[in-house]
Amino acid sequence: MAQTFDTILKNATLVNHDGTGQRDIGIVNGRIAAIGALQHHSAGEVIDCTGLHILPGVTDSQVHFREPGLDHKEDLETGSKAAVLGGVTTVFEMPNTNPLTTTPETLADKVRRGHHRMHCDFAFWVGGTRENAKDVAELERLPGAAGIKVFMGSSTGDLLVDDDEGVRSILKNTRRRAAFHSEDEYRLKERENLRVAGDPSSHPVWRDEIAALTCTQRLVRIAKETGARIHVLHISTAEEILFLQDHKDVATCEATPHHLTLSSDDYATLGNLIQMNPPVRDRRHRDGVWHGIEQGIVDVLGSDHAPHTLEEKAKPYPASPSGMTGVQTLVPIMLDHVNAGKLSLERFVDLSSAGPNRIFGMANKGRIAVGYDADLTIVDMKRVETITHAQAGSKAGWTPYDGKKVTGWPVGTFVRGHKVMWEGEIVNPSLGEAVEFLEALPKR
Repeated sequence: MAQTFDTILKNATLVNHDGTGQRDIGIVNGRIAAIGALQHHSAGEVIDCTGLHILPGVTDSQVHFREPGLDHKEDLETGSKAAVLGGVTTVFEMPNTNPLTTTPETLADKVRRGHHRMHCDFAFWVGGTRENAKDVAELERLPGAAGIKVFMGSSTGDLLVDDDEGVRSILKNTRRRAAFHSEDEYRLKERENLRVAGDPSSHPVWRDEIAALTCTQRLVRIAKETGARIHVLHISTAEEILFLQDHKDVATCEATPHHLTLSSDDYATLGNLIQMNPPVRDRRHRDGVWHGIEQGIVDVLGSDHAPHTLEEKAKPYPASPSGMTGVQTLVPIMLDHVNAGKLSLERFVDLSSAGPNRIFGMANKGRIAVGYDADLTIVDMKRVETITHAQAGSKAGWTPYDGKKVTGWPVGTFVRGHKVMWEGEIVNPSLGEAVEFLEALPKR
């Protein structure tokens, strides 16, 4: 029996949890309504996707969009514009804004700011502190909360819980998976004298692999003591990968495109632009993170999009701030790795869609299935493009990958059935809404 859809995407190669093959997708009221051969059905809009791959919408679970308080370098509208230009349909934004996102009021303010102003769907991490540790079980269940985020090593902003007892006070009260920036603050303080003025290549010497590994070991021990689930952000060392493979019962982890693509060799040409916390390290560590991808130890990808203005980044090291743009380039950089044979397209989908669904428990997101949100990332696996500063949707206006030629490119972004990006253009108004999570569903 013929059915009428709002939209039909036809003749695409669909990459999903049940394999890869040519299938059409029918969308009704923002949800996926049918998958299969839909040539005998009608729709308000039919989009021919011959030669293209459709992936479940990509989730970037670590971005810093800087609003409120630091919106001279990014805001929720411009950051989410960069996201959908890069094929990202959902983002989890970080709490180190001004004011910090540590209370019901500051979280609700961000949700209000994002609603129908952000181009993609969103959730916000709530900063865990010694002061709100007793309240985290309630905070992590509030509308729009991605969970609790803790900085164990000082990075950008004022959130820092560096001691075991402070971390324990938070983890013993969490019920959802808590995310961590894992660098040992005590070791960082001891080694500050190893920073060389004007030389960002000394950044990974200061923030060395031992600082990362020691902190991750402490974190896993506390998680086991408290019966908590943890998520270790932006893994940057070979040693952490080998350690975490034996602790997957409590710990998931994230890799970033820059730790998979860049190395300490690139400080010579890119300098402060690739100054990050934790740092871009030597090739041995890059290979170690790839081992984590290949062996299934890494659960998700996150860009750690953390923009600063070029003027700020031009300050002489170590006065230069750590952070780079990344949400717009996550998909093309990783598709280039797919085309180079570093991972399969199915593994990319696992890392960018199924993985976030699995470990964070998003409702109706993370796969292409009837009844799920029609969040879709449409890519041309054969298209060769050069990444440039001029393409940047971010207010910061730059990318460390300027001039890099890649094979594989996002050509379309659908968020809950709305075509928001097509061929590099924003084609519909911003309609982003807060993600719902299975462990914090609202009462209706």
